[in-house]
Amino acid sequence: MSVSPALSTVSPPTQAELLDFVRRTAADTELIDSLPLDPEGRTWVRLEGPGGSEAWLIGWPPGTGTGWHDHAESIGAFTTAAGELKENSLAARLPADGWKTLELSEDVDRERRLSAGKGRSFGQHHVHEVLNESTDHHAISVHAYYPPLPQIRRYSRTGQVLRLEHVERPEDWQ
Repeated sequence: MSVSPALSTVSPPTQAELLDFVRRTAADTELIDSLPLDPEGRTWVRLEGPGGSEAWLIGWPPGTGTGWHDHAESIGAFTTAAGELKENSLAARLPADGWKTLELSEDVDRERRLSAGKGRSFGQHHVHEVLNESTDHHAISVHAYYPPLPQIRRYSRTGQVLRLEHVERPEDWQ
C-alpha cells in the first residue's frame, strides 16, 4: 500500500500580511542601507515576498514619482523605510476595463504623507501616485503585491479628468 504525500495548500497573503511584511522589511537597516541610490532615477531590488507575492525595495531620488497608475487585480502594501513619501490616491472604484477617459467627482482625492516607518495597504484597482517631494533627500520604500503584478495601468490626469494612457506588462520591466 502506498501513501501519497499530503498536498500542502498555501493561502494567498492578505493585505494585512503584506503590510506586516513591508513594515518588518523596512525596519531591516542593513537591507535598507544596501540599496544603491542614484541621484537621477529610481533604483530597485526585487525581494522575496510572503506567500508567492512580488516585493520590491525602491530608492526615490529627490523630486521623483510614479505618475498616476494602478496595479490591476493585485492587492498591495508599501512602507517608507527612509525619508518621506506622499501618496495621492482616488477614493473611487473605477471600472476594470472598457474605458479610456473618466470624469471624476470632486470628492475623490485623498492625500497621505508617509514618513519613515509609516505604510499602508490597498485593494485591487487602487489608483494612486507616489512622490518624493523632498528637494534634497532620497526616500526608500518597501512594496509587496499579490498576485505578482500582471500589469500596471498608467494614467494622465488633468483636473478631474483621468485618462488611461497605456498598460505595462511584466516583460516591459525586465
